[in-house]
Amino acid sequence: MQTEINTILNELEIKRIDKFPDRPTIVFLHDSLGCIELWRDFPQKLAEATQCNVLIYDRLGYGKSAPMPTHDRPTNYMELEADILHELLQKSKIDNAILFGHSDGATIALLTASKFPDRIKAVIVEAAHIFVEDVTLQGIYEAVESYKNTNLSERLAKYHGDKVEALFKAWTETWTRADYRSWNIEHFLPNITCPLLFIQGEADEYGTLAQVEKTISQVSGKAEKYVIPNVGHTPHKEASELVLNRSTKFITTET
Repeated sequence: MQTEINTILNELEIKRIDKFPDRPTIVFLHDSLGCIELWRDFPQKLAEATQCNVLIYDRLGYGKSAPMPTHDRPTNYMELEADILHELLQKSKIDNAILFGHSDGATIALLTASKFPDRIKAVIVEAAHIFVEDVTLQGIYEAVESYKNTNLSERLAKYHGDKVEALFKAWTETWTRADYRSWNIEHFLPNITCPLLFIQGEADEYGTLAQVEKTISQVSGKAEKYVIPNVGHTPHKEASELVLNRSTKFITTET
C-alpha cells in the first residue's frame, strides 16, 4: 500500500502558495467533480484574509492529475484518500494543516482529522456526507440525467480532459451501488479532537441538515455549524462572501 501511495503522490497535480512563514497551511479538498481550477479565487482570498499558506491538489483522476486506473471503487475509497492526504502532508512537511473540504472532499477531511489528529489543526467542511440519504441518491440520479441530456460532459472536459467519463462513473456508480447504501463513517467522528466548522446550504440538493447535526454532536473537539438559507450544495460559490467571512473568523480564532 505504501508503494502504491508513493506512486499516486507522484501523479498528482499540486499547487502551493507559501507566503506566510510559521503560519498554518489551508489544504483544499475538492468535490466529486472538482479540481484545483474549479475553486476559482476562493483559496487565494481565504489565504490573504487569514495570512495562511495554501496547498490545493487534484485527486487522482481529476483535473491535471493522472487518470484513475479504473472507475470501480471500494466502499472505503474516501478512507483511502485520507491515507493519501496524510502522506502528502508528510511529504510536504506540513504538520499544522487546516483542512477545507467540499462534499467528497469534506468527508475526506473528516476522515483525515479522525485518523491522523496530530497533523490537523482545524477542519472546515462544506456539505460533508457521513452516511447515504435518499436525497443524495435523488440528486445523483438527476445528475446522471443531466449528463445524458445536456452538455455537462463537455463542460467538465474543460477541466478534466479525457478523464470525464471515468470520474463521472466513479462518482455516480459507486454511490448508487447496492452495497454503498449502508456506507457510514459516524464511528470515526469521536476521534476528531480539533476545532470543526460545518458549513451547509439549507437548500443543499445532496444532503439534509441531519449530516450537520449528527457530525457536530459526535466529534470530541469544539464544533460549530453555519447553515446558510437559500443556498445549495456549493456555499463557497453561491454565497462566497458569507463563507469567506465565516471561515476567516473561525481560522483567526483557532490560530
